[in-house]
Amino acid sequence: MGEAAASNTPGDVLVCIGLGSCVAVAVVDQGRGVAALAHVMLPSARRAQGAQTHRYADLSTPALVDLALARGARRTCLNAVLVGGAAMFDLGGVGNDVGARNEAAVREQLERLRVPVRAAATGGGRGRTVRVHVGAAIAIAVREAGGRDEPLLGLAAAGVGA
Repeated sequence: MGEAAASNTPGDVLVCIGLGSCVAVAVVDQGRGVAALAHVMLPSARRAQGAQTHRYADLSTPALVDLALARGARRTCLNAVLVGGAAMFDLGGVGNDVGARNEAAVREQLERLRVPVRAAATGGGRGRTVRVHVGAAIAIAVREAGGRDEPLLGLAAAGVGA
């Protein structure tokens, strides 16, 4: 949690396991085969001192774009995929859904950075795992707890599955 990775090496697989209210943000340039993935825990670092960058949507999202660019991605070709943001705990009251707040914060940052969201598997009440397969065609799969891999981006063409 609170970490990020990027790759342009075909065959690498970037993974976030056990996403509940956290949101995995994948930023990809499919033409260049570059992917970056972060595991965001909270919407904002406003009150956190010495904040670990990738724990917070407001810090992680721009840093993730920078990671992708450092691996050779082109800013104008970036797309995003979001996974997670589940309502895992009933904390009562409006505004207490950390998952929904995480997703909204990530989407706000992506919009500010002009990175379109191409696909999302968010919300609900079940945990998820996401896998980003790096290569000539980036493929992204999500698996709900107790389920099978489901394609989010490019999986049918890449032959990746359960």
